[in-house]
Amino acid sequence: MKFDKITMDHGSGGKLTLELIENVFRATPGLDSAILGDIAFTTDSHSIKPLFFKGGDIGKLSVCGTINDLLCVGAKPMYLSSAFIMEEGFDLDDLEKIAQSMRDEAKNANVKIVCGDTKVVEAGKGFYINTSGIGKIIRPIDGSNICENDQIIVTGNIGEHGFSILNERENLNLASNLQSDCAQLTSLILPIIESDLDVHWMRDPTRGGIAMCLNELCYKRDFGVEIFEELVPISEEVSSISEMLGIEPYYSANEGKMVIVANPVDAPKILDILHSNPLGKNANIIGNITKDHPQKVLLNLNYGTKRLLSMPLVEKMPRIC
Repeated sequence: MKFDKITMDHGSGGKLTLELIENVFRATPGLDSAILGDIAFTTDSHSIKPLFFKGGDIGKLSVCGTINDLLCVGAKPMYLSSAFIMEEGFDLDDLEKIAQSMRDEAKNANVKIVCGDTKVVEAGKGFYINTSGIGKIIRPIDGSNICENDQIIVTGNIGEHGFSILNERENLNLASNLQSDCAQLTSLILPIIESDLDVHWMRDPTRGGIAMCLNELCYKRDFGVEIFEELVPISEEVSSISEMLGIEPYYSANEGKMVIVANPVDAPKILDILHSNPLGKNANIIGNITKDHPQKVLLNLNYGTKRLLSMPLVEKMPRIC
C-alpha cells in the first residue's frame, strides 16, 4: 500500500510505522533506547483518551513508558525530561493531578525529572506529554546474541491496558474489575539486569501487544518465534472481553509487562526472580526462538494446530498510549 499523506495508522506501531521509520526517517527499526557507550537515551510521546483511567493517567503512563524503555537495554533509569503540549482551557486541577502522578512514579523508581517544557495550543487540540530519559548502562542488552532455542518469557497477564482503555472509552461496562497494568518495572527488571543471568533481549509490548513485539523481535532476522497458547498468561476478564469484541489479546497493548529472551539454562532462574515480585507473579515461559521459520511468529493452539501470528498492518484498536 502506498500513501501520499500521513494517516492515523502510521502512528499505530504496526507495519506502517516500521515502513515510515525505514523509508522516510531512513533509520533502522530496533531498540526502544539508544545505547551510547555507558548511557542509554530514549524519548517517547504520549496521547491517550481518557486522560484518567483505571490504573493510572497520562502522567503515570509517560513516566512508566520511558523508564521501561531504558530498562529494556540493560540500563538503570536515572533522569527524565517532561514536555507538555496542552490546549487552552485545560483544567488546572487536572494538570496538577497529572503532574503529581509523574512526581510519584519517578520517586518510586528513584528517578529524577530534571527539565521540561510547556506549550499551549488552541482549544480543542488536545493534551500530550513527551518524556525523554537517560539511564546508566549496567550491561548492554541489544539482541545481537539471540540464539536458537532461547526461551521467551512474558512477565505477566497480557492485554490488560488496551482492553481496559477501550472498555472505559466506549463505556462498554464489559469487565468491571479490569484495569490498566500501567507500571514502571524497575523493581522487577533491575535485579535481572544486575545479575549474571544470560539475557539476550527485552521489550515492553505496548502498541500492537505481544504479537507486534515478537514480530519486531524476528523482523529481518534469520530466526523465527514459536509460542504456545496454553502458556500465555491471560486473565479471565481479558479473555471474556476479547471473545465479545473479536479482538485477540495478543494484539492488545500492555503498559506494565516485559518480554524477555534468555538463555534456556538461565530462563527458569529468571522466572524465579520474577515470581518473587508482585509485578511478576504471573510470569511464564511462553515459547522459544527457532530457525525453522525465519521472520515468522507461530502460535501453537491448544487443540494441536499452529497458525501465523502476523505483524499487524495497523493497530487493531484505537490509539491507547
